[in-house]
Amino acid sequence: MIRPAKISEIEDILSLTKACAAKMIENGIFQWNEHYPSKEAFLKDLERGELYVKWHKGSIIGAIVISTFMDEEYVPITSLTPNGNSTYVHRLCTHPDHQGKGFAQELMDYAESYSRSKGYKSVRLDTFSQNQRNQRFYEQRGYQRLGDIFFPKQSEHPFHCYELVL
Repeated sequence: MIRPAKISEIEDILSLTKACAAKMIENGIFQWNEHYPSKEAFLKDLERGELYVKWHKGSIIGAIVISTFMDEEYVPITSLTPNGNSTYVHRLCTHPDHQGKGFAQELMDYAESYSRSKGYKSVRLDTFSQNQRNQRFYEQRGYQRLGDIFFPKQSEHPFHCYELVL
């Protein structure tokens, strides 16, 4: 089941992202660190009603943010659709114990279906340039790579921007 997150679940979500960060670091992918994702970011997501969790067998095993807010880092990117009618996926994660079982696909299906149902024209996101698994994941779903942006607090390496026209 995927549903909106609750304030009482923030610590569980942070534990989930810490487990994901540790797994990525173990695999040589330095995408998430002590600055990101932060409790403050998740609290903002929650306030805006944009944070969703995936429940499985009584616990949170995944999370996703479906936002309508365009971060300023996206401004220089030439998108496939005009700005102002897209959703942005952020902080997609599935607990390492549950990866490879289709739960990330389910979370993305939810984000895309939600966006379509609300009349948005596209879904946009970014993924770390050093995370080839994520790049393949989005490209297999039909996302097109648009260009690169940087998040200096996260990495010196760029993040690839993608868009799926709905």
